Amino acid sequence: MSDPFSGMTGLFDFGLSWPAYLFCLLAVFGGTMLQRLAGQGFGMLAAPLVMLVAPDYIPTALLLVGLVVGLSSTSLDYKAIVPQDLPAGFAGRTLGAVFAAMLAASLASAEIFAALVALIVYLGIALSLVGMRVAIRPPALFTAGMTAGIMGTLTAIGAPPMALLYQHVDQRRSAATQNMFFFFGMVVSILALTWQGLVGTRHILFALALSPVVPVALVAAQPLSRRFSKRSIRPAALTLAGLAATVLLLRQFW
Repeated sequence: MSDPFSGMTGLFDFGLSWPAYLFCLLAVFGGTMLQRLAGQGFGMLAAPLVMLVAPDYIPTALLLVGLVVGLSSTSLDYKAIVPQDLPAGFAGRTLGAVFAAMLAASLASAEIFAALVALIVYLGIALSLVGMRVAIRPPALFTAGMTAGIMGTLTAIGAPPMALLYQHVDQRRSAATQNMFFFFGMVVSILALTWQGLVGTRHILFALALSPVVPVALVAAQPLSRRFSKRSIRPAALTLAGLAATVLLLRQFW
């Protein structure tokens, strides 16, 4: 896939035009706001959008940015985290990340990878709309964590399985605990990809170039977090993610 803005002046040595870089900043801004408000949504929105113009940096650079997003979001609501929810989910997420990192090393086709990102967004939307209630117990947390680890490490979209578990839980507990899982997931995914030699200097530099927009988005989201519930945000978030995934998928046939 080529950068649709490729005819314009490039940004440093990232191989991107300035409009493409700004587009990535907007994707990270929107994803960060969703993550802060709902405890999910960063990858579902940002990954397909960044994939449109900077496919070589997915998932690694976005996972690195996710470290900043997850840590910042978690620190704002850490008192609402339920500690006993964490161990089983952490164990599953770690196992899933290790398995996915080994698989990621064999995904050479950009077209296949783009389609995978789009399909995982659709899966995430479907899981969010299911509405089923699953008891938050160690077996469910481990299974959701492992599934999230596979999805997140391959595509930077790992929130949907945990979102399914926490969709009927109190807003603060849901967002805070999911943000904690999100941050931990970013850490283990990056470590697993590093183990497979898939994290390079260019990924780190690009993540640093995108990260300044994160605190801006968090500040912008703060007043909204007191005005909107997760339930009222979810339809808009799912619609945006679905549109982004559809555009990404259609581009494979252009």
